[in-house]
Amino acid sequence: MSRKLFGTDGVRGTANTYPMTADLALRLGAAAGRYFANDGANGHRVVIGKDTRLSGYMFENALTAGLASTGMNVLLLGPVPTPAVGMLTTTMRADLGIMISASHNPHNDNGIKFFGPDGFKLSDSAEAEIEALLEADPAYAPADRIGRAKRIDDGRFRYAERVKSTFPSGMHLTGLKVVIDCANGAAYRVAPEVLWELGAEVIPVGVTPNGRNVNEGCGSTNTAAAAETIIAHGADMGICLDGDADRVMILDETGKVADGDQIMALMAARWAVEGRLAHKTLVATVMSNLGLERFLEGQGLHLERTAVGDRYVVERMRGGGFNLGGEQSGHIVMTDYATTGDGLLAGLQFLAAMVETDKKASELAHSFETVPQMLKNVRYQAGQNPLEARSVKDAIAAAEADLLDKGRLLIRKSGTEPLIRVMAECEDAGLLERVVDGIVAEVLSAI
Repeated sequence: MSRKLFGTDGVRGTANTYPMTADLALRLGAAAGRYFANDGANGHRVVIGKDTRLSGYMFENALTAGLASTGMNVLLLGPVPTPAVGMLTTTMRADLGIMISASHNPHNDNGIKFFGPDGFKLSDSAEAEIEALLEADPAYAPADRIGRAKRIDDGRFRYAERVKSTFPSGMHLTGLKVVIDCANGAAYRVAPEVLWELGAEVIPVGVTPNGRNVNEGCGSTNTAAAAETIIAHGADMGICLDGDADRVMILDETGKVADGDQIMALMAARWAVEGRLAHKTLVATVMSNLGLERFLEGQGLHLERTAVGDRYVVERMRGGGFNLGGEQSGHIVMTDYATTGDGLLAGLQFLAAMVETDKKASELAHSFETVPQMLKNVRYQAGQNPLEARSVKDAIAAAEADLLDKGRLLIRKSGTEPLIRVMAECEDAGLLERVVDGIVAEVLSAI
């Protein structure tokens, strides 16, 4: 059974444009309710969190109506990070968790992500079954079995306590000055609170959401504001989250950025020394830099690669019994602590390394030299398939031949946006630019 509605991270698109309409959200809620409450009983529950986008109110209400119509009881968490939804789905014994967010996308986009009762994102097959139910009869619950909705006021506090519990016992952040950029998103309250409670002097950025400024000039995809703040305040480091706080970028005391690959390299090496890295293996995607792979090999460790998307990283981790994985984009997954990427948790692990080693962030944040990597995106319109054009296929084949034994090439469609992503790695900067620009030109021509 194939999926058409769901991408690599739930359903996503521009708010009030198909598929992200209130009508579709209502029907999707009803389909998910049927899938999880298929015994007709009235004891089933779902938790719903959201980030700070204006359209979140609309989708929260539409999903609640659809779910309640099938007998599901809805627990509304309000603005909380995506990892909080995964955690609270399990601790509140819910059958389903839903996060309303488009992650790092601009405010006019939104999305709907589903978590199963185990706190992990749903499998492709489960999402396909929910899609199939969209076309079936609604099968509404009888009038006396309609679900209730209840607002949960302490969701972020429960999450905060869980995150703090992962920080080494007896350790504190007193004396450290930390910039935390919350992207005007879901963690705008909880992240500064956690850092302050652990003893840090906190300098917040991106903590004034207005519904339209999520990820705007701030956050993990735009770290300039945080870097400037670090320099201006003489901070020891910075933590930049995205709109739903499941991604992170770490900035050292000079404002230099460490991406997900560098964060994973540090953690894998430290966990391996401590005997904590399961099977001496890190799981990452095909996008992770070749330099990370070489670094791990030098440490006697192994890198397993997956398709792009943190859900595929997690699936491989669960299937192989691995406990550390993530993406270059900043998803860091530690299944000893959480069921999905957690930017704040990863930031705390980095801070713990600073405290334990008494080293500056710059000494820890850059474990390896990256192999030159170039990534360019080409936007296309619905109905177009430029990768099927003969000229594009020929350009890709020629590029692969040029890079043979010198680097690697990755061409793929984004799972969250209508983009063709063209990425290559090569020590020869001239060759790198030539092959990427050549393919991009052919894709543009085909469009």
